[in-house]
Amino acid sequence: MTETSAQPPRPFLYVVVCAAQVASDVGKVITAARERDWEVGVIATPTAMGFFDPEAVETQTGRPIRSAWRRPGDPRPFPAPDAVLVAPATFNTLNKWAAGIADTLALGTLCEVYGLGVPIAVLPCVGEALAAHPAYRASLERLRGMGVRFADPYAPDGQEGDGRPEFGWERGLELLATR
Repeated sequence: MTETSAQPPRPFLYVVVCAAQVASDVGKVITAARERDWEVGVIATPTAMGFFDPEAVETQTGRPIRSAWRRPGDPRPFPAPDAVLVAPATFNTLNKWAAGIADTLALGTLCEVYGLGVPIAVLPCVGEALAAHPAYRASLERLRGMGVRFADPYAPDGQEGDGRPEFGWERGLELLATR
């Protein structure tokens, strides 16, 4: 008798993408996550869909991008997440999430996965003027109090050729390394 052993499923990572210029490079975090043995599904805010190449991302993940609610009776296109990375995370998304507003699939997912105890990491992409707003600071405090993990994607350890710091996509994965 020959025994067959099925491979255990790889952990599943939701990458929530918001509308920021760096979203065009979301493929970098998908590649890095897959190299770390994650399966990946992308959930994008509706506006973010215009900031990256949806066809390329779908090809890379092998899954549809989710940006709208599914209809009753439609199958779930992703398994339940083992972790979530929000990158780039915008001022609007972080403030709405902290307030419990779930007016998009991305925000509804973030509100729900917190309640399920799923680990969540965030790479904010917020300009200095918006980051100075008291509502933003209060939102970060509330989200940190909920156990959400944050990293500065622009910490000065890497530089692009033009002298600007590169968005550190892998920092979010590092926050989730202790799954």
